[in-house]
Amino acid sequence: MTRHVLFICSQNRLRSPTAEQVFADWPGIETASAGLKPDADVPVSPELLRWADLVFVMERAHRSRLSSRFRPWLGSKRIVCLDIPDDYDFMAPALVELLERKVAPFLR
Repeated sequence: MTRHVLFICSQNRLRSPTAEQVFADWPGIETASAGLKPDADVPVSPELLRWADLVFVMERAHRSRLSSRFRPWLGSKRIVCLDIPDDYDFMAPALVELLERKVAPFLR
């Protein structure tokens, strides 16, 4: 069975697209990413949330914003906060290492 994993940050330009790419080739995992800001490259949508089995947010503020704006589409979905600040460039080795360490246990 394939698990659908959604990664969310603010603008969907650095952290969440990195996570999407890092885990895209994991067996049994399909990934997507989105952002909560109106100008995000891919904005969070009810469709994406319905698709996702597991949702990762980068910061606590993202979890709050997600809950307040999209509560009807979250249902009983598991939302995991990774506590990764917006301090990294796309695919930065330190970001990739952090993501692998924090996300992998949830995907096994």
